[in-house]
Amino acid sequence: MTLLIAVTACPTGVAHTYMAAEALLTAAQKKGWSIKVETQGASGVENELNSTDIESADMVILTNDVSIKDENRFSHKKIVRVGSNTAVRHADKIMLKIAENLGIV
Repeated sequence: MTLLIAVTACPTGVAHTYMAAEALLTAAQKKGWSIKVETQGASGVENELNSTDIESADMVILTNDVSIKDENRFSHKKIVRVGSNTAVRHADKIMLKIAENLGIV
């Protein structure tokens, strides 16, 4: 099974952080993939990814609207960078690109 992890964050840490997380969750589930999303919003870090999550992941999705805290923990993984607005509007397309990159199309 394909396992994705993601970190979403936006400049204000409110709406787009959580809307992007929801969109990525929905799009991954449509593909039958497992995904865990850490949010870095106004309330702080929620659903924090642990070392097992990171090591098990086939791909990491990071929003690039603002700096991601502790981004270096993903340095050895395949990373897709998208804006939070792109994640909200085009999560299905992001999943297609990931499938192509992982060779599972």
